[in-house]
Amino acid sequence: MRVAIAGGGLGGLAAALFLLRAGVRDVQVFEQQPQLGEIGAGIQVGPNAVRLLQRLSLGAALTDVAVPFEVAWEFRRWQDGRVLFSESFGAAGAERFGAPYLALHRVDLLSVLASAVPAGVVALGRHVEGVDGDRFVFADGSSSDPYDALIGADGIHSVVRSAIAGPGEPVFTGLAAYRALVPVEQAPEFARRPVCSIWLGPSKHFVHYPVSGGSQVNLVTANPAGDWREESWIAEGSVPDFLAEFSGWDAAVLQLIGAARETRRYAFYAREPIPRWVSGRVALLGDAAHPMLPFFAQGAGQAIEDGAVLAGCLRGVSASEVVGALKRYEALRIERATRVQRMSGERREHHHMPDGPEQVARDAALGSQDPLSHNEWLYGHDVEADL
Repeated sequence: MRVAIAGGGLGGLAAALFLLRAGVRDVQVFEQQPQLGEIGAGIQVGPNAVRLLQRLSLGAALTDVAVPFEVAWEFRRWQDGRVLFSESFGAAGAERFGAPYLALHRVDLLSVLASAVPAGVVALGRHVEGVDGDRFVFADGSSSDPYDALIGADGIHSVVRSAIAGPGEPVFTGLAAYRALVPVEQAPEFARRPVCSIWLGPSKHFVHYPVSGGSQVNLVTANPAGDWREESWIAEGSVPDFLAEFSGWDAAVLQLIGAARETRRYAFYAREPIPRWVSGRVALLGDAAHPMLPFFAQGAGQAIEDGAVLAGCLRGVSASEVVGALKRYEALRIERATRVQRMSGERREHHHMPDGPEQVARDAALGSQDPLSHNEWLYGHDVEADL
């Protein structure tokens, strides 16, 4: 069994590790960058994915760099900081779902995955530009060796996706993010708590939580983009513009934003769900299959689930059985991942309601939720049990 993966990000590396654990000895990851590395800032990994990473024996490495949430979702009102809903997690949540809910820096999560991948599995500087039968085609015109399965884990702008779903580009959502990291010693005390705080306001929201083992506080927003269209993790923004965007919000929000020394801006693009992820020996994984707006904090988690199920479906199969195994992978994953993808998009309307009767009803409904059980379907589901 020979499996090639386009993309050495979180999804691609996780898939490689699950495939190796499943006994697929010939796994090759092609990554276009000259070295493995993530950019960006904070990322949340729910217990549905943390359980799977623990099964790769990565639990201790994650503990060294992560912040376990004591409160996984704390919704606050933009105007005065009033708590609308608080989902306690901590030890009770970890016991209920079999794993903690973690906040990490993206760089730290990728490093944990990369450190577990054996030498020789990742080929750097190999930019996959297309698919030709059972081979990847690279940007320099060369082709890979033939493989039994080709996996596209090459993100929202996936070139492998076009071999399955046809041409098409992501659509601009009208939203953009400000992102910043604040050293914990410079952050206000309220932002240092192991809590994911989400401040809801008209047309926008503001999120903060600690990362990097608690040494930094991650700030991220979703707000009207104006004329911003750049989809870059490194595009520089302006802290004064960041402050101006949230003018009139509770003083605590402005205090935290004001502690930032720099910020990045990132425009949000999206794709509609597609009805199939597989064509013959080619399959999609992660954002290549189901790119998500970040409102449900499940982009990385669903990619990790994909990798676990893909590996389970390819475990022990012969080359002649690969097509059927990939169709099984699609059948096991597409309904759940598409549900999360759609719900992530729908949270935009939920989070960004203008003040008024609907907002008041939303806030009341938030306050009536059972702190843990309302996400049982997401956090409690074990995709390896589906196999």
